[in-house]
Amino acid sequence: MLKFLGWEILGQFPHHQKKCIIACVPHTSNWDFPIGVLVRGAESAKVTFFGKATLFKPPFGWLFRAMNGLPVDRSQRTNFVQQVVDEFNKRDSLQVIITPEGTRRKVEKLKSGFYYIAKGASIPIVPVLFNWKDKKIIFKSPFFTSVNEELDKLQILEIFRQGIGKIPEWGIDEKTVL
Repeated sequence: MLKFLGWEILGQFPHHQKKCIIACVPHTSNWDFPIGVLVRGAESAKVTFFGKATLFKPPFGWLFRAMNGLPVDRSQRTNFVQQVVDEFNKRDSLQVIITPEGTRRKVEKLKSGFYYIAKGASIPIVPVLFNWKDKKIIFKSPFFTSVNEELDKLQILEIFRQGIGKIPEWGIDEKTVL
């Protein structure tokens, strides 16, 4: 279906990584989700994603759950990072997709939870870039956090800036911080 729509997948889906955070960027459109679902299908991947709790209510809640989605209540502060780290530590295998922008509009600061989940669970971050201009989904090499958080974040941002969103001006640029 992806090829029919003109999309191409570059790089390798991280099947060999039993546990990882898959960081998809940039997230600028509602169309990112269906394209991501098609990529997941094309790669025969069973990944988990988090979505706002309202998506998991009728009439479509059953669909998001069937797609391996988990609801997140964003109306109150929870220790989301630690909850996800605990899930990784309990399981033999878990791949979670996260969009670091946390929304579909221009942000100046990315949500850093994906970084701290990876660090806390000692798992890699696999950057996945949308390139809407050329219709490519690009899987980058796994990124492992280090003791130098500042350098890690600069390196991650450098990778993320290579993506081109459906709405390019909402993408991650030189002003975006992590």
